[in-house]
Amino acid sequence: METISVGGYTVPADRYLASKDNPKIKLYQKLSSLKKERQRYGLFVLEGQRIVKDALDADAVHFIFFTGKAFAEFRENGGDPGSIGEWYIISDDLAERISQTETPQGCFAVCRIPQSVPLLTEGGKYVVLYGLQDPGNMGTVIRTADAFGIDGIILCGSCDLYNPKTVRSTMGSLFRERISVVNDADQLFALLKAQNVQTLAAVIDTDAVKVTEMPHSGTQAVFIGNEGRGLPPETAQRCDMRITIPMQGSINSLNAAMAAGVIMWEMKK
Repeated sequence: METISVGGYTVPADRYLASKDNPKIKLYQKLSSLKKERQRYGLFVLEGQRIVKDALDADAVHFIFFTGKAFAEFRENGGDPGSIGEWYIISDDLAERISQTETPQGCFAVCRIPQSVPLLTEGGKYVVLYGLQDPGNMGTVIRTADAFGIDGIILCGSCDLYNPKTVRSTMGSLFRERISVVNDADQLFALLKAQNVQTLAAVIDTDAVKVTEMPHSGTQAVFIGNEGRGLPPETAQRCDMRITIPMQGSINSLNAAMAAGVIMWEMKK
């Protein structure tokens, strides 16, 4: 078997990819840029050594690309290529071509999209992102939910969970937080009602219950709305209770991700 030397290690020659026309490189680029391709293949991409390790720990990896330098670092840190399954070495030029960051770390993965099934546990605390459109905000909410021990996140009419910017913003929490997608509002409310989940709408309204006075017992799901418009009035009306974050300064609202963080902190008190 023909071999080559990469980063001081000998690897099979067929593991080295240098052409931009290689089918796996082209697949990575399609998954990186197009939601329909992610849906078609049931795959998504991520970049960076730390989040790739999180994906490996979650057994979500389909295959990995390393630059020679990144492969050497992986081996020096105790990584075992044999435990990955499918992996390839790519040229530095290819790494720069497929990277979406200013300083590529040389480690890229194609991962499997898990089946999305809402699993609610009795007494659990959940966040519903309803119409959230900014991938960075979504990633921040997921990361914050992981930090505060929120039991799960449900996406309804929001941006793509597997957009590379969303994935990057989660900092690996994507693989630790239970996340599901229910894009039909009627189906979502029926699901929550069937499992006796108290629904709370986060709104900007001084007549709503202050978040510091919200109930904490039972299974709960807080609805967070769109960045600019908030929750549609009809959606807020369908919820069991409306809650609000009291403002004392001249600003009457917070960024959606920041507001979600305040509410999640209160939920888990």
